[in-house]
Amino acid sequence: MKVLAINGSARKGGNTSQLLQNVLDELDNEGIETELIELAGKSVPGCIACYKCFEKKNQRCAVDNDIINEMIEKMRESDGILLGSPTYFADVSASMKGLIERCGMVSRANGDMYKRKVGAAVVAVRRAGASHVFSSLNNFFTIGQMIIVGSSYWNIGIGKDPGDITKDEEGIKTMKDLGHNMAWLLKKIHG
Repeated sequence: MKVLAINGSARKGGNTSQLLQNVLDELDNEGIETELIELAGKSVPGCIACYKCFEKKNQRCAVDNDIINEMIEKMRESDGILLGSPTYFADVSASMKGLIERCGMVSRANGDMYKRKVGAAVVAVRRAGASHVFSSLNNFFTIGQMIIVGSSYWNIGIGKDPGDITKDEEGIKTMKDLGHNMAWLLKKIHG
């Protein structure tokens, strides 16, 4: 079993990455293979609505000059997907939005490629807007017919500057609980 985590933050190794890593550490402890990919520094533009993915049905985005086709393949090969985003103006980052649009369209064009995979959203926030980000990430999972795993609270951690997230004890516990719950669900599905 494998879980892929995608960090949509512009800061590599920042608060969103640290939250995701807490989930991945628990999955690793449960014997599940994990991988973290950071979108920081990579161009991830949104969907151009060319509908070539519906025409060709080749599990690829027609725009082939960035990381998206690699992400589509990695998501297709994974049993679980974690999407992490900081809260930017009460929404997901632009990179995460581009990934959601394009990976989502290719999945829909190819019979919902991620159907019945396990998914979970992870959100870093300074103050407000995290609920909307959480909802936006979860919408990717629900429209793709994925199974959303929950935690002991909403999957949100609070912090402003890189590293602040480690002071949010409840947020860290939520991530660890999410990792345990995701491992349990994956083992039930693939057991």
